[in-house]
Amino acid sequence: MELPQEYIDKMTDLLGKEEFALYRASLDEERSFGLRINTLKISNEDFLSELGALINVKEIIPWTSDGYYYDPFEKENTEKPGKLPFYHAGLYYIQEPSAMYPAQQLDVVPGDRVLDLCAAPGGKSTKLGVKLAGEGLLVANDISKERVKALIYNLEMAGVKNVIVTNESPERLAVKFNGFFDKILVDAPCSGEGMFRKDDEAVKSWGKFKTDVCADMQREILEYAHVMLKPGGHILYSTCTFDPKEDEEMIREFMDKFPEYELIPLTKTGGIADGLQGMKETARLWPHKLKGEGHFTAMLEKKANSASVLPDSQEKSRNSKSYKMLKYAPDEFKKFWKDSINGDIPQGYYYVAGEGLYHLPCTPPDIDGLKVPKIGMNMGELNHGKFKPSQQFAMAYSDFFKRKICFEYNSEDIKRYLRGETLTLTESYDNGLTAVCVGFENKSGSGYVLGCGVVSGGMLKNMYPKGWRRMI
Repeated sequence: MELPQEYIDKMTDLLGKEEFALYRASLDEERSFGLRINTLKISNEDFLSELGALINVKEIIPWTSDGYYYDPFEKENTEKPGKLPFYHAGLYYIQEPSAMYPAQQLDVVPGDRVLDLCAAPGGKSTKLGVKLAGEGLLVANDISKERVKALIYNLEMAGVKNVIVTNESPERLAVKFNGFFDKILVDAPCSGEGMFRKDDEAVKSWGKFKTDVCADMQREILEYAHVMLKPGGHILYSTCTFDPKEDEEMIREFMDKFPEYELIPLTKTGGIADGLQGMKETARLWPHKLKGEGHFTAMLEKKANSASVLPDSQEKSRNSKSYKMLKYAPDEFKKFWKDSINGDIPQGYYYVAGEGLYHLPCTPPDIDGLKVPKIGMNMGELNHGKFKPSQQFAMAYSDFFKRKICFEYNSEDIKRYLRGETLTLTESYDNGLTAVCVGFENKSGSGYVLGCGVVSGGMLKNMYPKGWRRMI
């Protein structure tokens, strides 16, 4: 790999000649591949027993609770995990191993209000959603309209129920969410030096997105995160770059400006090193010291006695113009649930926007005036006295369906379903809405849900949405 001479000189000054040589050599080695198991849908143990050999999963990534290395090249018959139907069932997320560290370290617990401020494409947001376990609220934001599409797709495929997706600048969010969040993740835009081995484009773009340009953005983002954080709350700041100006010096500058913050020590294992410049509470992930790419991470705690005011709008959000709150779940939804779904109807708050029925376990916040492409859990559509479940509903409530059809993962039927085709059924199934599952045995009532269909007269009408369809 060819590196810009300016970068070589900078990194040599940072590391010294001997360690720079080790770092430089690591860039020519094979990178490590990782995936994170979605424990909202499957346990680590079940995943490893059912899919470990198929994907060639190796040891656990030491700084995670649910991330594993896999080797896509060791065996000829190894399946690429992104091509398997189990991926489209949301059982796992393919993610660079070091990138799993920040969301693992942020101490999110069920019931928290959490903001992922620079969230796309959603790797860290999906992990935060797993940690919330359906309680509290996750707001996942990205300023890019195009990147938000991938963010929504990944969150819905993962089955995260309690999430609102916004497409805003931090400044506009801060107006609505002053002092609102318990935890904030800032995976800041950066010069990308830690991704050189993984992404050739990161090397090519380094000259355009140098440290000074990125530092201005990081500084502004952190200051708005401060506005939105409750006293006693935590900001987890991370970058995938090595320059201290974007890392330790950025944190020191922020703490000088806002002395109500203090650093919280991070857990370090598997070769993770202390930060530089005496900032031992922070963490650096170096590609020549561990099996992963480059990252920097710091955790900041806002002192509990800090001045912060929760705006009245957050407590009066039921009057929002963006949606209409309902006292109860609509009758057509209750009928659908009774006919097709097991268990109790979800508790919490139901609301409508257009023909869509939405749900959150907590009171929806005031989002008037914001660009909000996803305003909570999209349950489905209310139309002429009937309810049609959404794809997100199928992914989030996969265990609740009364009727299921399961196809083998490598069958033509499963490929045709994911392409959106109508299927002719070779076995007899009850008519009506059914979940379509992928598994290892062609029988009803087992497997992992990919979506829905309607059985009628020996045919399965496909409900897999156009935007999700895949040629596999």
